[in-house]
Amino acid sequence: MVSRRRTSRKKKGSGAAGILIFLFFFALVALMGATAWFVFTPSGPSQEVFVEIAPGSTSRQIAAQLESSGVIRSRYAFDAVRLWKHGSLKAGEYRFNEPATVPEVYSRIARGDVFTLAVTIPEGSTRFDIAQRLVQAGFLNLTQEKFLAATLTETPLIADLDPHAASLEGYLFPDTYRFQRRVTPTQVISAMVRRFRTEAAQIGLKQSPRSVHDTVTLASLVERETAIPSERPLVASVLTNRLDKNMPLMTDPAVIYGLQLKNQWRGAIYQSDLSSAAKDTPYNTYRHTGLPPGPIANPGAASLRAAMSPANSNYLYFVAAGLDPQGKSLFAATLDEHNKNVAAYRKAIKEANKEANANASGSSKTH
Repeated sequence: MVSRRRTSRKKKGSGAAGILIFLFFFALVALMGATAWFVFTPSGPSQEVFVEIAPGSTSRQIAAQLESSGVIRSRYAFDAVRLWKHGSLKAGEYRFNEPATVPEVYSRIARGDVFTLAVTIPEGSTRFDIAQRLVQAGFLNLTQEKFLAATLTETPLIADLDPHAASLEGYLFPDTYRFQRRVTPTQVISAMVRRFRTEAAQIGLKQSPRSVHDTVTLASLVERETAIPSERPLVASVLTNRLDKNMPLMTDPAVIYGLQLKNQWRGAIYQSDLSSAAKDTPYNTYRHTGLPPGPIANPGAASLRAAMSPANSNYLYFVAAGLDPQGKSLFAATLDEHNKNVAAYRKAIKEANKEANANASGSSKTH
């Protein structure tokens, strides 16, 4: 009798333990399933959401931001992934516009895949052009006024290259840049100047026979006078030949730049802009010999090389490529030859206009 009762208790005890074990494993599996669902099931916004992670934010603060922004379902799932990955998270602004898993979100922040805007600065852009392009690109903390002010106050960035530079004109290297939306004018300028320094080192700018200031100024004139790379050494030769003979450079882009500085540019050059004392500026290369006071634009590498090593020529005049219907500059060693080139240019313009009018007339008749 005694032994039978003991056996019964053992059976009841083992049954209860089995139920507890089953419930434990069931709860564990359920927890793992729920965790897996939170972690590996894509979630997040169907529309664009930006999350700004401040420098020094803890992982828990980042997880809370992501949860409150609707990027992830649970901050605890993000914490679990952090414990699993053991990575470091990077500050910056992140853009989320489609559902993603928690590991995918974590990986983006760990590798610093911040949202950036691209802006392309063409060769020959002035600092005024650059300011306009930056505003058009949509950077949040940039205005034309702030950027232009910074180009005047941040000249210490190039003090070793051009100690007397009045602005950073000429040293904002043209290229395609990517910046975060909240980038500051100083950060943009610093990146462009670093890019200039990299290019200057590659082409050996400091070894130029002229000072860096004069070389960059000459290169900016070359850049604005022709967009054809093969012509730049020839254009540089014309300018240096005139400088050697103390002849006025007579470059329209320099005149235009001076008028822009005085807010007197009217969209076209008039005779009064060239000859009037009231419109005179130090950049008027018709009235003043030598180089203008500083660069009138930001030249690319090809123009910098041309200014360092102009072609060997006896040319003193040229009709700029942009004015010629055939798209090439016309060079001359004498004024008489130059006048013939000008006459040929005017004739070509007249014929091109006549042909365009004829084509327009024929097109209108067919409709």
